[in-house]
Amino acid sequence: MLETHEECLVHLESIRWNGTPTCPYCGSIKASMYKNEHRYRCNSCFTSYSVTVGTLFHKTHLDLQKWFQAILLLYKLNPNISARKLAKEIQVNRATASLIIKRVQDIPADQAEMLRAIIQVFE
Repeated sequence: MLETHEECLVHLESIRWNGTPTCPYCGSIKASMYKNEHRYRCNSCFTSYSVTVGTLFHKTHLDLQKWFQAILLLYKLNPNISARKLAKEIQVNRATASLIIKRVQDIPADQAEMLRAIIQVFE
């Protein structure tokens, strides 16, 4: 099991990019990593990005570890879990749990494989 947010970021990078960071804005693989953070700067379009851009994790302040736990609960252990129960399980408030449930349920088809790969880490 992944213990920290950083470990989850590394795992997500391996799932999404397979070792080669790809700019979500222009598709370039020419990037420089920022020191001390898991962000990249595209050397083609000069934008900054992380592995979460364009995913259900984008623009959330919740640790990926909690997201991964929630995905496991929603897909493997209890697909009909309530927001209140999920909030208690991953130690967030009910509104955050509701947001997680909504985003996971509305996942685009092109990201479904990413969720399966995340679940495999727990098996």
